[in-house]
Amino acid sequence: MSVEITRLASGLRIVSESRRSVETVSVGVWVDAGSRHEPKPLNGVTHFLEHMLFKGTKTRSARDIVFEIEAVGGHMNAYTTRDNTTYYARVLKDDMPLAVDVLADIIQNSVCAEVEIEREKEVILQEVGQALDTPDDIVFDHLQASAYGDQAIGRTILGEPDLIKSFKKEDLLGYLGQNYVASNIVISAVGNMKHSDLVKLVEDKLGDLPTGKASIITPSTYVGGRKIETRELEQVHLTAAWQGCSFHDDDYYAMQVYSTILGGGMSSRLFQEVREHRGLAYSVYSFTSSHAETGLFGLYAGTGPDMMDELIPVVKGEMQKLADGPEELEYKVATSQLKASLLMALEATTSRMEQLGRQLLVFGRLIPVEEMVANVDAVSPDHVRSVAQKICESTSPSIAIVGPGAFENVNFNK
Repeated sequence: MSVEITRLASGLRIVSESRRSVETVSVGVWVDAGSRHEPKPLNGVTHFLEHMLFKGTKTRSARDIVFEIEAVGGHMNAYTTRDNTTYYARVLKDDMPLAVDVLADIIQNSVCAEVEIEREKEVILQEVGQALDTPDDIVFDHLQASAYGDQAIGRTILGEPDLIKSFKKEDLLGYLGQNYVASNIVISAVGNMKHSDLVKLVEDKLGDLPTGKASIITPSTYVGGRKIETRELEQVHLTAAWQGCSFHDDDYYAMQVYSTILGGGMSSRLFQEVREHRGLAYSVYSFTSSHAETGLFGLYAGTGPDMMDELIPVVKGEMQKLADGPEELEYKVATSQLKASLLMALEATTSRMEQLGRQLLVFGRLIPVEEMVANVDAVSPDHVRSVAQKICESTSPSIAIVGPGAFENVNFNK
């Protein structure tokens, strides 16, 4: 396996990893434009545009776009995050030219026809409705809003229904023209291919992409807050978050180890104590969410309304115990899990393609796997204890709850 990077004169970056042992290629277009890049009146436009790029170009209909890929046994999809938007395809090795051609076509030549925009509004409103009907999904939007307030990073990725209904063709094409420029895009590919072949294809298909200016985000600040939504449900969906780490923070890897020990798997403290020993929840876990300049450490639990009074002290108790430092065995298990996860992600071409594309956008360079493993190994038990203490000593946790009952008094302070 060999990783190569080429930067075109336009600023477009191309990264690939050649693997002769597989028969496929995963290729993606990474655009440094996510929901946090949106002005407030256009909240949801990034995600809307992601949908619209599949609705027809100057030479392909909506059906043609997906049919041409699926006709050769391939797969094509896209997704929007707060930080970026990704379009990708996985095809057999001989069909890489087709994948690049289709991906290049949709990001350069989409027409965003008015009739398709109006039709897609209804589709996205249904998607919003589905999210609203899924309490263990929407509670995380509430948590994000609680943590960051009315900053762009705190707003929903899908957008508010009234704004979605208001979008016009000029909104979509204006946003595309501003953000889908060479300096904002990374082409990433992993599989049975030659880097030189990929570069030639990209130069041919994306050589006329405007240079433009790289995206600039307004730095976000954690503020902390709470949102309680009362619904007649069988369960209470509880989330809590604290100020965490950015991708560049010295505590980043220690926070990963801490989260893994506390609630990262079936052997974690929360799973064992909350579910296995006490039967207080079916689902309970911790997580981290990082961005370029900020991040969250969080918890989720789904439990019965009558179990909340017992659940909260148990969770707080496990957090306090871990603030005294991890046990040697659980520390070793957590670091082993993290390193294995990094190495296992290398095996799937799509996962590796995503990793390479994301690293170039976030860090401006590729991070060798050996370096990531070394960073995990460098985390000491004392560093984990220090991170755990910071979380426990925080006086401004964010809380979001969806479920039956009044939970205004729920808190995770000492």
